[in-house]
Amino acid sequence: MDFSQIVPYIPFILEGIGSTLKFVIVSIVIGFILGTLLALCKITKAPLLKWLADAYTSIFRGTPLILQLMIIYFAVPQLTGYDISPFLSAVLAFGLNSAAYVSEIIRAGIMAVDSGQTEAAEALGVPYRSMMLNIILPQAFKNILPALMNEFITLTKESAIVSTIGYLDLMRRAQITGANLYSNFEPLLFAALIYWVMVFILTKIGALVERRMRQSD
Repeated sequence: MDFSQIVPYIPFILEGIGSTLKFVIVSIVIGFILGTLLALCKITKAPLLKWLADAYTSIFRGTPLILQLMIIYFAVPQLTGYDISPFLSAVLAFGLNSAAYVSEIIRAGIMAVDSGQTEAAEALGVPYRSMMLNIILPQAFKNILPALMNEFITLTKESAIVSTIGYLDLMRRAQITGANLYSNFEPLLFAALIYWVMVFILTKIGALVERRMRQSD
């Protein structure tokens, strides 16, 4: 092993951190917003909305993420003629996939809120939208925060698969470095260290936010 040979490539590899975080953050936002909407559809009394939300979740949880990424990146141009970029493909695949898991987490959180809260709000004539936004969802989010953080951490780790479509993320840059040096172990180990640091920081942030929310009760 000779880690000195990757020193000239370190700035190139480190640029992958920004590329990785950029699409992961956008994917998390999409997944959270869409997941919240899907969760609300799952608990609604409208059978069609509930069926659509359940079908969506079943499809995206029942197929591999890398398959979804490949379909978006390779099939969309074939079907529409639109040459979709690796970044947009990654955002769509990860955002849509994350939404399926987030919806189940949020649904479980909503169902865990004491039914008396809903009954009291309905008895006071609180509109459904206001009840969800101001009463039910804030309580649910406190309960599901650890699960949400785990989902976002998993998303960050799984982001490495976008290297398969040529997106210049951290993993792809490490692979290019290894190919140039004819030595893959050192750049891949360096990338692994960076992923570990990112996940470690996310874990600490999640623990801090969770502790703050508990103190505010």
